[in-house]
Amino acid sequence: MADKPPIRKSVWREWIESFVIAVFLALFIREFFFQAFKIPSSSMIPTLLIGDRLMVSKLWYGAKIRFTDKRLPGLAKPRRGDIIVFIYPEDGKRDFIKRLIAFGGETLEIRDGDIYVNGKHIDHGPIGKIYYYNRGPYGHEGRSIRVPEGSVYVLGDNSASSSDSRYWGFVPEANIIGRAEFVYWPLTRMRFVNPHESKR
Repeated sequence: MADKPPIRKSVWREWIESFVIAVFLALFIREFFFQAFKIPSSSMIPTLLIGDRLMVSKLWYGAKIRFTDKRLPGLAKPRRGDIIVFIYPEDGKRDFIKRLIAFGGETLEIRDGDIYVNGKHIDHGPIGKIYYYNRGPYGHEGRSIRVPEGSVYVLGDNSASSSDSRYWGFVPEANIIGRAEFVYWPLTRMRFVNPHESKR
């Protein structure tokens, strides 16, 4: 009795299986490793421009496990001066990008355009090069703001035109998606955006 010829998958079935695997891998990478983000406003000028596309690393702080408040182990903890992407506290459907300025338990004051944390002038890294305007209920001149435990205080680099913690308060640490790492588009602006020079 002659052997039956091996059953070959149809071309369509092979294509569909390859497509499903590719989609699964893409979703897995987006969920736990990297997420693309497009700059929607001028709030981070001159560091980031409207239309810049960048990769946000979830590995750095540890990806958040969906539907929980837990995170996977990360490479490091957030540092002062990091540019972070987070879920906007007043609208869970929107993601914002700002620079991390102060941590829970710290006191912050904006004085003459400078940042003071726990009474100490922050003059190192990118924070020391930006003039911050006194605006909003959480940014008045002469007012010391205490950041609640479990939250962070964030500001845009374009202080004259940024909706940030000065206006709406603090970002729960659970809302942090990841750290902005690399501008990949347009090609003329391709570069790393977090030079690892910040200090806590």
